[in-house]
Amino acid sequence: MLTRLEVDGFKNLLNFAVDFAPFNCIAGPNGVGKSNIFDAIRFLSLLTEHKIIEAAQMVRGNGMEGSDLRDLFWSNSSERAAQFRIAAEMIVDKQVKDDFGRPAEATSTFLRYEIKIGYEEATSSTAMSHLTLLSETLNYITKGEAARRLKFPHDVQSFRDRVITNNRRIKSGFISVETADDGQTEIIVHQDGGSRGPGQRAPANKAPSTIVGTSNTSATPTILAARREMQKWRFLALEPSAMRRPDRFQDDTFVNANGGHLPATLYRLASDAEKHRDDPADVYAKVTNRLAGLVPISDIIVDVDAVRQLLTVQVKERTGITLPAASLSDGTLRFLALSVLVVDSQSDGLICIEEPENGIHPAKMAEMVRLLQDLAVNVHDAPGPDNPFRQVIVATHSPVFVKLINRNDLLCAIEAKVKTTNGLPTRTLRCRPLDDTWRSKAGEVSVGDGTLLAYLTDPPGVQLRLPSLLNGVE
Repeated sequence: MLTRLEVDGFKNLLNFAVDFAPFNCIAGPNGVGKSNIFDAIRFLSLLTEHKIIEAAQMVRGNGMEGSDLRDLFWSNSSERAAQFRIAAEMIVDKQVKDDFGRPAEATSTFLRYEIKIGYEEATSSTAMSHLTLLSETLNYITKGEAARRLKFPHDVQSFRDRVITNNRRIKSGFISVETADDGQTEIIVHQDGGSRGPGQRAPANKAPSTIVGTSNTSATPTILAARREMQKWRFLALEPSAMRRPDRFQDDTFVNANGGHLPATLYRLASDAEKHRDDPADVYAKVTNRLAGLVPISDIIVDVDAVRQLLTVQVKERTGITLPAASLSDGTLRFLALSVLVVDSQSDGLICIEEPENGIHPAKMAEMVRLLQDLAVNVHDAPGPDNPFRQVIVATHSPVFVKLINRNDLLCAIEAKVKTTNGLPTRTLRCRPLDDTWRSKAGEVSVGDGTLLAYLTDPPGVQLRLPSLLNGVE
């Protein structure tokens, strides 16, 4: 769970900080920079599996080798940042497995991870400009500090005491930095066992990847746990073509970022239920009940074609006709994908979604909001198979969607005036909570309900209003 994000110098984000809860909705107009928040989160996630240069090229799906790396750094008409910093505070799993399947146990589960990335122009010795790792740290947050850091309302015994542990007995974190005698920054990896030795050292500016991105064994379990957590940060961009596609027997059995592998995922869930002597029909019934209020269906099943080795989701209408799920509308397919995620207790971690309202009729928007809220963990109960440790962050500009969000879950994305390093005024993004919410009560700068005026009132030039439509109706 990502509990806090800090970004400085990345894209349009300057001295940006936001605290997250299990469910969060960021509302703001197009072009304000909401997607840059997701880009910063995605960059951290990409670094767990890719080199720094590769992660930079993949942010926002660019992936082009010729892309200008300077676009990642904040700039205006007069200056450009030479480095950016991203910090994340997160709750990680205590029990993890390394890349060889060996179990490992993290010493601490509430961590703060921070990186600094710099940009270096091409020189006579380097033919191309490149990114360099300036700093990387991973520190623990004690259980005592957790009471202050976890600002959202939660149950202490059922939630906080169960997910946060700390057995670290020395002050040093798990990754730290020091300046060597030659003036170069060195990254130091400290052992989980609390050894007071010098630790493993490596020069920062020579590193093609981060320490977290290369920690793949149980020898450093807490660093591995941080890596596993950030690997689970997903960015859903549901594509109708992917959701309509059947699966082969050997395909992945988890819903991926574009909504693909729905048949294989549903079939796994039903098979797992049967292995545990539960009724697999209950799995299909849970998904069916989610969709029954949207479309006239009575059942959902997975058709198994042993000859072609294909799995296909099928829906049974109330008329008795059975059709492939591919015949459903784009919006209904989105509901189906999210419903499968809700039912899948093995699918945990952070889920980020931009514009979840796309393809959804306004009359059904409340169902979409409820579905997204149900994805998130209930922090007033113990996490487990019936309460998966999931988190949701959505970004929207839909008035209908915003009206359905609890004020405690809402963050208003607005432009704010700040001063740059040279003292000149500029504008950047801020996520402000509403007055009288848990964030405002924790001391965060908040805004009044008037900030939401564009979402709560008719737009200029409106042609239809309810009273005019009711004229003449007896």
